[in-house]
Amino acid sequence: MLSPQDFRFSVAPMMDWTDRHCRFFHRLLSRRARLYTEMVTTGAVLHGDRQRLLGFSPEEQPVALQLGGSDPDDLARAAKIGAEFGYVEINLNCGCPSDRVQNGRFGACLMREPKLVAECLAAMKSAVSIPVTVKCRLGVDDQDTEEALDALADAVLAAGCDALIVHARKAWLQGLSPKENRDIPPLDYARVRRLKARLPSVPIAINGGIASMAEAQALLAAYGDLPGLDGVMLGRAAYHNPGLLLEVDPVLYGEAAPAADLHEALERLMPYLEGLVKAGHSPHALTRHLLGLFQGQPGARGFRRHLSTEAVKAGADANVLRKALSHLRRRPEAA
Repeated sequence: MLSPQDFRFSVAPMMDWTDRHCRFFHRLLSRRARLYTEMVTTGAVLHGDRQRLLGFSPEEQPVALQLGGSDPDDLARAAKIGAEFGYVEINLNCGCPSDRVQNGRFGACLMREPKLVAECLAAMKSAVSIPVTVKCRLGVDDQDTEEALDALADAVLAAGCDALIVHARKAWLQGLSPKENRDIPPLDYARVRRLKARLPSVPIAINGGIASMAEAQALLAAYGDLPGLDGVMLGRAAYHNPGLLLEVDPVLYGEAAPAADLHEALERLMPYLEGLVKAGHSPHALTRHLLGLFQGQPGARGFRRHLSTEAVKAGADANVLRKALSHLRRRPEAA
């Protein structure tokens, strides 16, 4: 199983967001945070362009691969390929509520099939020596969350699952869109704490609605007669306001952040951006992940506007970031 320190803080896997460029940037803000790929389906891993889908920079480590699928043999093969690429963990998605995953019998709909998930975990564990984990919801649709979460947890742990990450909401596969499923179902942090109380030796992290390091610390601490969780996973808050990642190492690990501030982190990011452009990519591939920076600071609007309009233009190069930063330095502009 993962150690509590490995698992203490992570950035959630987010489709279209946590690609290798986003993760490289996030690593400049925290040495300790565990980073996750976007969900990659087993079909894509087995039949697609693996270097494009799975390639990453060594500087991103520790980074985990999240897989989507429900066929044990395919998941075992995909997990083995992920381990060979150098990922430190393989995570099985049992929480995504999109139509795509429902049609493919994976994601959140697997909450209804704990036996199948256990078969998948057992196959993956037999194929790799690195940790294999599960990210799930509290349940789906009309399931009782006490029964559904316990059933899934017990099944996958019996199959060798190394840790659980629980998004502390139900998923409503009927009646809510994927976007609505991120906000409308109520959060139930106490349910995840009760799971931890029942399984004290199992690493359990919590995800969903966590917007600050203060909230993260509160979830790691005991609450009344319920225990603290082993880890917290931030999603949209970390993506839309990446600056909060500078707090992770000092607050949760008692270590200095890798950069003194966002400006220093971006200076260290410049060589990566230059290399990206030299390889023929648009700077927008990276700069789109920087639009949440400097919220509330003078000039932030100009910074965002410059990146949004200039980085997508033909011939744009790495200087687009330096010019965007100049909006923060030369004039006070309302954010």
